[in-house]
Amino acid sequence: MNTFENDQVARRYEELHELETEGVVAYPYSFPKTFDTAAARALFQDDTPQPLQVAVAGRVVAIRRMGKASFFHLQDDSGRLQIYLKKDDLPNYDHLKLYDIGDIIGVHGYMFRTRTGEVSVHAQSVQMLTKCLVPLPVPKEETDERGNRIIHDQFADKELRYRQRYLDLAVNPQVRDTFRKRAKIITTMRRYLDQRGYLEVETPVLHTMYGGAAARPFSTHLNALSIPLYLRISLELNLKRLIVGGFEGVYELGKNFRNEGIDKTHNPEFTMLELYVAYKDYLWMLEMVEEMLNEVVLAVNGSLHVKTASGELNFTRPFRRATMHELIYEYTGHRIDGMDADALRNVANQLHIGVDASMGAGKIIDEIFSERVQPHLIQPTFVMDFPTEMVPLAKRHRSKPGLVESWELIVNGQELAPCFSELNDPRDQRERFAEQAKLRAAGDDEAMLIDHDFLYALEVGMPPAAGLGVGIDRLTMLLTGQESIRDVIFFPMMRPEEKRPAAENPNAAAASPSEAAATDSERGEWDGGDRVE
Repeated sequence: MNTFENDQVARRYEELHELETEGVVAYPYSFPKTFDTAAARALFQDDTPQPLQVAVAGRVVAIRRMGKASFFHLQDDSGRLQIYLKKDDLPNYDHLKLYDIGDIIGVHGYMFRTRTGEVSVHAQSVQMLTKCLVPLPVPKEETDERGNRIIHDQFADKELRYRQRYLDLAVNPQVRDTFRKRAKIITTMRRYLDQRGYLEVETPVLHTMYGGAAARPFSTHLNALSIPLYLRISLELNLKRLIVGGFEGVYELGKNFRNEGIDKTHNPEFTMLELYVAYKDYLWMLEMVEEMLNEVVLAVNGSLHVKTASGELNFTRPFRRATMHELIYEYTGHRIDGMDADALRNVANQLHIGVDASMGAGKIIDEIFSERVQPHLIQPTFVMDFPTEMVPLAKRHRSKPGLVESWELIVNGQELAPCFSELNDPRDQRERFAEQAKLRAAGDDEAMLIDHDFLYALEVGMPPAAGLGVGIDRLTMLLTGQESIRDVIFFPMMRPEEKRPAAENPNAAAASPSEAAATDSERGEWDGGDRVE
């Protein structure tokens, strides 16, 4: 016999047993749903000669029992719909006392409007589709005299929501909207690129040598070949190999993995769009990105003005353009053009920015920029022309010695999209890799390894090309008003917690003491006292 730590869970198991004893199949195979709740509501008309017959299904999120009649609120992927259940119309009405908030049910009936004006379904049959065996942290809502929605006992514990995203999605419909927008961002980008003839491709996640970015990898081992492998830190090098092979425009929407810190804008597993187009340069790509982002922002937001916690972002073209050196001077008062590592280290010290002996000039400039400039770049800004050491895979600037043709799009203080004219001279690339090897030997464990096969690919010949990366997670944060990357990733990385018995209530902390003593139906949300004659 099961032992339950929570009496509400025990009661739900008893209800399940009673339903099955009465011959109810509590977990049937299917249900002939004809409409989602939004479609059923939209199709309803008061003056039709015959009522609209519907079959709807979803999770029960509110219950009000009134003896010979009951009202349920049903929630599916499209919204909510009230269900009116009358004892005289339902042979199994007595079973409804064994139904709880959280159960998934199917209802056949006809649409009508209650005396208080709410479009509802008059149930002619009700079927249990899934018995929910743990109490859900369903919030209560009410509307004050001014029409403001007030939510009580909201499931708002951030850590619990991330760990149990299924609960978060089930009881917080606005969270589902965030992920719908994420999908819209991706489909809009894909459509934009497909319409221009670029080929979507897939490249390996497991690499024998990691590269394409300055980052620490995750490592594993392939038993079949007895070799070490790494989860990719970038999509870049394999996509450029495809440009060598003759494709003139390729892109990939894929996961990257970096064994680094976790914070509001970093998750060890993240999604990137990378695009490489032959015979183009970083200035061409800049114009293209502005156009693509305009389409994405309009598709998701309906306007080029996006409201965030820090203010309104304006994605109207053209975005601001400024070089990295210009911006450092603007925000620090220091001109760093032509400075070597020692001089830059002295500037960093004056600005009270911690640097160490292992850092080369590029790393020090990156630290200065990240701490003193980047947080101030709120409106979309193209930061142009980076020092050579910072971008080992970019082409040297055609007119500015010591710099490369590279830009980074910064929005709301976050790095959103890097781009550069791709380095395709194998001699120059070999020298850059050698410099990276020196930095690695000096203690920089994020410096790149020498990829001899990629050098060979460049010797085969890669045409001039422009490359772009767009951080999908950070773009989603911007366009949905989220302040943490965990809010736009279904299952963000979390420290493991101790295992919980399956029958234990996972959300006891989410309920108030008064709720813990109440039955689930008493805890449910109710929008008003609808009564039907």
